[in-house]
Amino acid sequence: MSSKKVFVSNHPLIQHKLAILRDVNTGPKKFRALIRELSILLAYEATADLGLAPHSVQTPMGTADCARLTETIGLVPVLRAGLGMVEGIWEMMPGAEVWHIGLFRDERTLRPVQYYNKLPVAPTVQVCLILDPMLATGGTAVATVDILKRWGAQRIKYVGIIGAPEGIDRLHDAHPDVSIHLAAVDARLNDYGYIVPGLGDAGDRQFGTG
Repeated sequence: MSSKKVFVSNHPLIQHKLAILRDVNTGPKKFRALIRELSILLAYEATADLGLAPHSVQTPMGTADCARLTETIGLVPVLRAGLGMVEGIWEMMPGAEVWHIGLFRDERTLRPVQYYNKLPVAPTVQVCLILDPMLATGGTAVATVDILKRWGAQRIKYVGIIGAPEGIDRLHDAHPDVSIHLAAVDARLNDYGYIVPGLGDAGDRQFGTG
């Protein structure tokens, strides 16, 4: 899958937290905390190639040769499940801008339907991180990238938690330039478009609405 720009983390902390996240007995409060923690770890890996420029800093003991980011970052959570991924990443990158795109999957057609878009008139960042825990059919991910590219975004990454092969293939085929960062790739989708074994509906489990 590396040729498809798919990066699946094998970090022990990510795999440990993912096991608890999947557990049917994990309640909403713990589920939200795990989403936040996993998002921080995944974003850490997804941003490893951000640009840097040399920068000198005066310390109490002298001058240190350091570096600072040259790229600004936008976080794009896909409503509503992506909301839980924002807080942790934002703590790590407090200068990031956050925009919201609302898409829901029509349960009959499995196609994404847009109902909310709060992007500014023109791009204000160099890198966009799409945040959505589940890459299932891939329809929502493709639609979100379509929206961002029409808006003028130049560099886009998808940060999720679990992906299905069908969704990964669909996103890659539509947008091969978008890198995909996940904690796991599961076996397949079921007839209702849910990932198997997955973890159920990430939005319902975060907000206690399942």
